[in-house]
Parts: sequence; C-alpha cells; structure tokens
Amino acid sequence: MKKQLCWALAPLLIFAAACSSDQAGSAEEPERGASQSVESDEQNKGEAEEITEETETVEEEQSSDKKQEVEKAAAEAAAQKRYKLNPANWTLQPVDSQDESKVVLLTIDDAPDQHSLKMAASLKELGAQAIFFVNGHFIDTEEEQKTLKEIHNMGFSIGNHTMTHPNLKGLSEEQQREEIVGLNDKIESIIGERPKFFRAPFGSNTEYSKKLAEEEGMLLMNWTYGYDWEKDYQNKKALTDIMVNSPYLTDGANLLMHDREWTNEALPDIVAGLRDKGYGIIDPEQIQVPERAAQ
Repeated sequence: MKKQLCWALAPLLIFAAACSSDQAGSAEEPERGASQSVESDEQNKGEAEEITEETETVEEEQSSDKKQEVEKAAAEAAAQKRYKLNPANWTLQPVDSQDESKVVLLTIDDAPDQHSLKMAASLKELGAQAIFFVNGHFIDTEEEQKTLKEIHNMGFSIGNHTMTHPNLKGLSEEQQREEIVGLNDKIESIIGERPKFFRAPFGSNTEYSKKLAEEEGMLLMNWTYGYDWEKDYQNKKALTDIMVNSPYLTDGANLLMHDREWTNEALPDIVAGLRDKGYGIIDPEQIQVPERAAQ
C-alpha cells in the first residue's frame, strides 16, 4: 500500500520541484537585468564625460586660437609705420594724411636711474607708450640690468643716450663710437635687441655721431620741448602745468622728460592733461626708422 502511495505522489513532487525551479529562474532574471542596467548607465555616464572633456578641449583650443589672432592683429597694427620724424623741429608727422595728427611722443632720458621702473609702471597702467633713453652707467650692476629688462618686457622702446652722457663734440671719433656703438652692444646683451632711437646728451651731435646712428639703424632725434631740469619746474604741480600748457605744444610734439622724482610724480597728470586736450600718445613702434647697415 505504501509503495502504491509513493508512486501516486511522485508526479506531484516532480511538478512542485519544476515550479520551484521556474520561480528561482524568474528571480534571477531581474537581478541580471538590473546588473545590465547599471553597466549601461555607467557606460553612458563615461561616454558623456568623454564628450564633455572633448567639448571643453575644443572650446579651450578655439579660445586660444582667438586670443592668438587678436594678439597677432594688435602686433601687426603696432608694426605699421604710421609716423615719420621731421628733423626741422623734431616733431612726428603722419605718413598718411588719414592717420591721426593730433598726437605727441613721450620720451624719458637718463634711464634707468632711480624712477624709470615706476614711471614705466604708471605709463603701462595708463596705456601710454614712451621711449626710455638709456645711459650705460645706469646698467652696470645686475640689479640695474634687471630693471632695464623689466621696462623692456613691459613693452617700452629702449633708446640710446650714450654710455656716460658726455658732450659728443668734445670726443674723438673713437670715443664717440664707444659711447654709441658700445652702448648698443651692451643693451643688446641685456634685452636681446639693439636700440632703434638715438638722442645725444644736451642734443649735441656731430657729423660722426649722425653717421654712427645711421649705420646702427637708429633714428636720431632731439626734442620739441622739456622743462624738468629747470629749477622752477622741479615740483609736480608746476611741471604738470607747463608740460600740458606749453606754448610749444603742437601736433606731433616730441616731449622730453627725465628720470627725476618730480617727473615721476607728475607723469600721470601730464598724460591725463594731454589727453584732456585731445592728444593721443604715439607708439614708438609706429615710427619709421632707418635700416641698419650690413655688418
């Protein structure tokens, strides 16, 4: 009897086991599906991050390219020679009649003594260019040479004002060569380029100094007016007033200033006063200079 009962129950037991197996399989399927979903989400997230990184890289490259284009355009504009020197009165005149004529040139002699770096920083902040005419005895030490480099790196033109500031008319040709060409060699060794402008001390030139300047590819210039060595103008207020309201102020005026405490103090107001009168400030890079003779 027991044997017959077992045989009767066997199909029921087999059916129950099969159902249990199907339920277990059904339970595993969602787990596998969930796992695949997580993997898919992670893959999509990774692809999204890659796309974002690629987009940022492209945007950075485009920004860099645009910046380079702007800098190139600015450099090309600055490189255009828009002004030429009139040796009759040392003013700067437009090469093209369409260029701005109501402008002045700022020049700083006896650089870089004690105040040139501060003067350069003030001009840089004001967006005004100038020529710093250098004396060799102010660039002897490592610190002085560092100062010259800083002024040059700010974008200012460096001019030659002789090695020791002598009156060239009292020197032999050999001595004049050392004063002028020797200083160019020294400046080049410091900033990597030779001066394009020459101003003789006291405005005292010789036929030989003119020849040397031309051979060196330097534009020789004196000035239209300057006052800061005169006792009456050795203070900020008086110097500002005379530099802005001088009877010699004219289109293209070549303004002479020096590395002096009172000039340093007056410089921002001088620039502001000239601009208030409608004068622009010439970029020396836009001035025509002679080609240097083949060496």
